[in-house]
Amino acid sequence: MARNESTKEQQSVRVLKVGERVRHILSELLARGEAHDDVLRATSVSVTEVRMTPDLRNAKVYVKPLMGEDEAVVIKALKTNTAFFQREVAKRLGLKFAPKLNFQPDESFDEASRIDQLLSDPKVARDLDADD
Repeated sequence: MARNESTKEQQSVRVLKVGERVRHILSELLARGEAHDDVLRATSVSVTEVRMTPDLRNAKVYVKPLMGEDEAVVIKALKTNTAFFQREVAKRLGLKFAPKLNFQPDESFDEASRIDQLLSDPKVARDLDADD
């Protein structure tokens, strides 16, 4: 049984490594403006996370335009150019199958801002200070 557990662990590490590699490739493509799209060339886009499925065939790519401007337009441009990005990722990864990319807006920043705002509330701050 221990052997199977280490295999599962190794597989999950591989999934994380491939996801991180895909993130770096996409970040590089976007930073260099290699996509033939005016929206993507005019906007700085951060690839914040890539979540791969265990079989490495699908990837959810979480992105955020700089300052969160025109997020819907940027997501649409990324989805329009998905074939280009998949081709480039496949070329640079060297895997048997190229993962299908699914671009999603990264809402973790919005959630962090909401939590920060809640913690700044005077009632909550009072309760937090009382614990000290």
